[in-house]
Amino acid sequence: MTGTPLHLAVALDGAGWHPAAWRAEGARPRELFTAAYWAGLVTEAERGLLDFVTFEDALGQQSAAFHRPDDRTDQIRGSLDAVLLAARLAPLTTRIGLVPTTNVTHTEPFHLAIGIATLDHASRGRAGWRPQISARAADAAHFGRRTTPQLTDDDVRDSELIAKRLRPLFDEATDVVEVARRLWDSWEDDAEIRDAATGRFIDRDKLHHIAFEGPCFSVRSPSITPRPPQGRPLVASLAHASTPYEFAARSSDIVHITPHDRAGTGTILAQVAEAVASTGRDLRERPLRTFAELLVFLDAEPGAAAHRKARLDGLDGAELGSDAKVFTGTPEDLADLLLDWRAAGLDGFRLRPGTLPHDLTAITRGLVPELQRRGAFRTAYDATTLRGHLRLSRPRSMYANAG
Repeated sequence: MTGTPLHLAVALDGAGWHPAAWRAEGARPRELFTAAYWAGLVTEAERGLLDFVTFEDALGQQSAAFHRPDDRTDQIRGSLDAVLLAARLAPLTTRIGLVPTTNVTHTEPFHLAIGIATLDHASRGRAGWRPQISARAADAAHFGRRTTPQLTDDDVRDSELIAKRLRPLFDEATDVVEVARRLWDSWEDDAEIRDAATGRFIDRDKLHHIAFEGPCFSVRSPSITPRPPQGRPLVASLAHASTPYEFAARSSDIVHITPHDRAGTGTILAQVAEAVASTGRDLRERPLRTFAELLVFLDAEPGAAAHRKARLDGLDGAELGSDAKVFTGTPEDLADLLLDWRAAGLDGFRLRPGTLPHDLTAITRGLVPELQRRGAFRTAYDATTLRGHLRLSRPRSMYANAG
């Protein structure tokens, strides 16, 4: 392979990202809540040498509306816990990164931090984490400890307006990520002695109280989980507007963006760069990897993917809408697009398969070989951790030598 490698990830969700994907030929709706179904998907993604897979999650059932529940019964409703699912799949894989989504608005930061740290231990350094705010007022009602504003249909039509209204939640999410990183660092790498002869298991001087005080919560204790193999598991975020770009600049190692063409890619990357500059982040010390999102339908025969999508649109009663560009075509066509957009400055792409397992297999057995033929994608894994795949160094604990 010549030049900088193209990074590829896949976003796994239910039967696929089309609402009617569960009714597609080859779908397996009866297996959606089984470990075997997800194991098959993730091992296929690893077969394709992908950098990582992500798992969606939420505190409420899926809905056709971003901001409120619905009462539809013709779309998939229900899901497995993303972190627990990733932990179940960790011993079945050896190289691919596992990145679950978790809610950070109604979940304690301490629990989130030890869950992701445990996943990193279980996967031997392949864990990532996508913290996600909860914007639905209905989600808050599940807990009864706080309320969040009810967004309107007008709100969700304007990405900048909705981001502005949700800024307090993004500020809180920034604190959650900061607490998680402090907790991961609260055990120094050599805090565990494990000397049976002397009866010393840990060096207490190398466990640190993080002493975090914020407007929403405070956390003092060291983690109960030793420092993760990666030091700090990678943090990813999905961003559509200025406030999420700022969150990514402050808190993320990977930012997923949603351009719809190459020109839009350049525009968004400039906005992300502006957010990075405004936060004072030094990209030499803390690189930020940029991935564009695409929702894809792939078939070897020209026109077949568009036909499949049209059939699913008919079953759902509406044309598929998405924040990301919807691509229909052949693996060769998609390879052309990816390499063209990458030239705008992207590090990689997170692909959302329209249907599973069909479009995942088209990625691993059609797109990946095409990119390999063009010298743009790896032919074997050359790292064992997610940080290694993305060429990111392992950070030193912020508390090392604090005493």
